Amino acid sequence: MQAPPEPTRTRQPITYSPRDTRVSTIAFIGLGIMGSPMAVNLVRAGHRVVGYNRTPDRAKDLVAAGGVAAESIADAVAGADVVAIMVPDSPDVQAVLTGEDGVFGHAEPGTLIVDFSSIRPDVTVRLAEQAHGQGLRLLDAPVSGGEPGAVNGTLSIMVGGAAEDFDAAAAVFAAVGKTIVHVGPSGSGQTVKAANQLIVAGNIELLAEAIVFLEAYGVDTAAAVRVLGGGLAGSAVLDQKAQKMLDRSFAPGFRIALHHKDLGIVTAAAREAGVVTPLGGLVAQLMASARANGDGGLDHSGLLKGVERLSGRNLN
Repeated sequence: MQAPPEPTRTRQPITYSPRDTRVSTIAFIGLGIMGSPMAVNLVRAGHRVVGYNRTPDRAKDLVAAGGVAAESIADAVAGADVVAIMVPDSPDVQAVLTGEDGVFGHAEPGTLIVDFSSIRPDVTVRLAEQAHGQGLRLLDAPVSGGEPGAVNGTLSIMVGGAAEDFDAAAAVFAAVGKTIVHVGPSGSGQTVKAANQLIVAGNIELLAEAIVFLEAYGVDTAAAVRVLGGGLAGSAVLDQKAQKMLDRSFAPGFRIALHHKDLGIVTAAAREAGVVTPLGGLVAQLMASARANGDGGLDHSGLLKGVERLSGRNLN
């Protein structure tokens, strides 16, 4: 009599408690709204950080924290154990990695590259293959949590790539994030981030619609937001974005232009997979409308302005 077959084991995502304190020399490319505080937190965790940004004055916070400003990508990556990247879009990551002054041409063999940017999954897969061919290692590790999460070191990080490379990056992730999960092979992090941006955009749009609706009836909106936050309607979006909408204060934590880019990634990837995202398609169009109306530089809570435009209310 044959023995029964072994039960199928479902592979669980790899997580860890962020306690790794190994010190590295880290090149950080891209010191914008998110990258600058992330680089500063790496310095505070004890790492040696050499930063580069196309606009040199963006390195001032890093330097003030004890980091070093480089004059080029090549200078930044010289002698680095880890190269971290946080730039806006797929072409930017490609330029940082494959350009004449890029990481692939100047990093030492074995260097671990951690791309915190949010880009197309297929681009990530191709770049990871190219990195491997040159003796380098690449993780896609897009983040969620916005500027507050970057400043406070509490970002959620969804990581794609080899498990051993994920483990090797533990100390880097520990300095900038709180929820850190290995979600699969190369490109998986970017796929999860696309899903994240779909959910966030839908939540922000519905919150904007709710606030305009409440204001139309003269409700005490501050009180309404407080009670909504205590029920099933409560969310991180409501906690972080409702007051910005009530104050009409849309200084960017995450710009509409970038969320527009991310929703383009979602719609293209969904079409390729044969997945229908009807609400996602609608919110992508609303985000595109906000950008077309000159709101691209605003925080994505600025979707409220689009609801006001459609409602013919409070235009300014």
